Amino acid sequence: MTHHGDLRSDPLPITVRGFLAAHVVRDADTASSFFAEDAVAVDQGESFRGREQIYAFLRDAGSEFEYTTEQIGAARIDDDHWVVTLRLEGTFPGGVAELDYRFTIREEAVTELVIANHKS
Repeated sequence: MTHHGDLRSDPLPITVRGFLAAHVVRDADTASSFFAEDAVAVDQGESFRGREQIYAFLRDAGSEFEYTTEQIGAARIDDDHWVVTLRLEGTFPGGVAELDYRFTIREEAVTELVIANHKS
């Protein structure tokens, strides 16, 4: 992934880096392993609870489209909260999307991930 110079890009914790590396190559097994058993993921308002549901979400989300992913920003909110902005370009409606991935990390596991449109 590359970074745009116009957005803040703080060094990410290993848990977030590991998730993103697996997520970008669509490796749902590895990506879901970074979540706590009781974690929740929210994508555009739809919630997935527990590692099993999160795995299914990661496996299936966007599978009908071809797209590339580029990290364009990252910010540490506090010790437990991080936001990573990803730019997706592909065959989905609209062709381009910038999404914020808001992570809550506890004991080196993702306990919450909220994915929403990036607000410029």
